[in-house]
Amino acid sequence: MNINNNVDSFIDQNSSKGFDINYKHHIIFWCIYFIFNSLRYSNIHQDFMLSFHMNLIGFPIHMAIAYFNVYYLMPKFVFKKKYFSYTISVIATLLVMLLVKYYATYYFIGPNVWPEGPEELEGLTLNYATTMMVGELYVSSFVAAIKLTIDWLKEHSKLHELEKRQLSTELRFLRSQVSPHFFFNTLNNVYSLTLEKSDRAPEVILKLSELMRYLLYATKKNKQDLKSELDCIQNYLDLERLRFDESLNINFSISGDLENKRISPMLLIPVIENCFKHGASKNIGDMIIDIDVQVSEDFLHFKVSNTIPVHSPESLIPIRSGGIGLSNLKKRLELGYKKEDYHLSIYEKEKMFNVILKLKV
Repeated sequence: MNINNNVDSFIDQNSSKGFDINYKHHIIFWCIYFIFNSLRYSNIHQDFMLSFHMNLIGFPIHMAIAYFNVYYLMPKFVFKKKYFSYTISVIATLLVMLLVKYYATYYFIGPNVWPEGPEELEGLTLNYATTMMVGELYVSSFVAAIKLTIDWLKEHSKLHELEKRQLSTELRFLRSQVSPHFFFNTLNNVYSLTLEKSDRAPEVILKLSELMRYLLYATKKNKQDLKSELDCIQNYLDLERLRFDESLNINFSISGDLENKRISPMLLIPVIENCFKHGASKNIGDMIIDIDVQVSEDFLHFKVSNTIPVHSPESLIPIRSGGIGLSNLKKRLELGYKKEDYHLSIYEKEKMFNVILKLKV
């Protein structure tokens, strides 16, 4: 399974489908609410069966208003910012509800349509109408609040998933930039040796195969062993040494405990490539490349210094202090690591170009 499949699988497992509401959730919600209301009113009436029968009449009305509000009125008016029309529609719905509830209670329960009221009613009163409408408004608002909260969570989850997809896609793109560029430079090394018919060609091909194995397999992982990354750098340096004479002096030192230390694959290679692309290959004098790797506790201290190219006064070629490689490194650090987990410093000092990276591994 490649990295694309791993990323897609991770996103699918954390998708917004977890916030979907199905019929089971509706049934559970209304059953709990029905039982709660029946018990609550049974304490008021001191008659559980009366409370049960009244809730049998009231709850279909609760449900009808709640669903009509959430799935019709709000999408039609609120989401289109027609607030006045929505208010009028809600009031009209509550008035219809009031009449239905009053007469349904009268014919199925008895003349006393408001047992919990202050007195027995002889008809519709303003006090009864206000109390019933406020009660239905409470139920409807409660259901709407649940629906809006779940919709917000779903949208927030979708936005988060989209951000993860964009970051993952950008990381994959940055890695794809490194690999062909790295491979192209290595092939150039082999090509120069074949032109010279050098006896070192078999050794170079062997190292190239190791590099290709690393590129094909290790870079599919989000994190790779630090030792493997440094071995890749060593192979790259060995190949680059073949292109230059004794005017190039490479110092590569490693210290500290590398065990159980992991790093994003191909993260350090662009810095090394930069030394040769904008340093050694453009220098007309002696060239020094110092690479110092230190691992202290959970942090990698990676320092690379190279001689800044010296050009003749007639040269019109500008001196560059880095290209796509360092830009790629900066972007991958931003996308793949937390701000507190790394520090990158790039500067020129005493005719040396320096890159210092402190990274949590």
